[in-house]
Amino acid sequence: MKINFGRVLLGGLLAGLIMNIGEYLLNDKVLAKEMSQFFKKCGFPLPGTTFIVIAVVITFVLGIVIVAGYAAIRPRFGPGPKTALIAGLFAWFGVVVYGNVIALGLGIIPTNMFALVLGWEIVEYLLATLAGAWLYREA
Repeated sequence: MKINFGRVLLGGLLAGLIMNIGEYLLNDKVLAKEMSQFFKKCGFPLPGTTFIVIAVVITFVLGIVIVAGYAAIRPRFGPGPKTALIAGLFAWFGVVVYGNVIALGLGIIPTNMFALVLGWEIVEYLLATLAGAWLYREA
C-alpha cells in the first residue's frame, strides 16, 4: 500500500493546528505565571516573535510527522482510532516524556509542573492524532 502524502499533509496540518492551540493554552494561559517566573529566575528574556514563529512551524511539522507515522503503521495495526492512538503515544513518549524526564532530572521543571505537562500533553497529542488520522485515506 502506498502512503497518500497529500492526505498526510492535510491530516498533519489539522493535527498541528490542534497541538498549536493546546500549546498556546498550556504555556500562555495555564502555566503563564510559572513560565514568566522561570524565565526571570534564569535571566532569560520572554520568548518573542521569532521563537513563537519557530515553535508554531515546528509544531505543524510535528503534526505532519505524527500523521505520517500513523500512515506507516496502518498496514500492521489496521485503520482507525486504535492505530491513531498508538501513533500518538509513540510521538508523546518520544517528544514529551523523554524531554520532560530529562528536564526533571536537571531540575529545570518542578515535579508538580511535570505531572501537569505530561497529563495535558497526552490528551493534546491523542486528540491531534485522532483528528489527523480521521482525515487520512490510503492512496
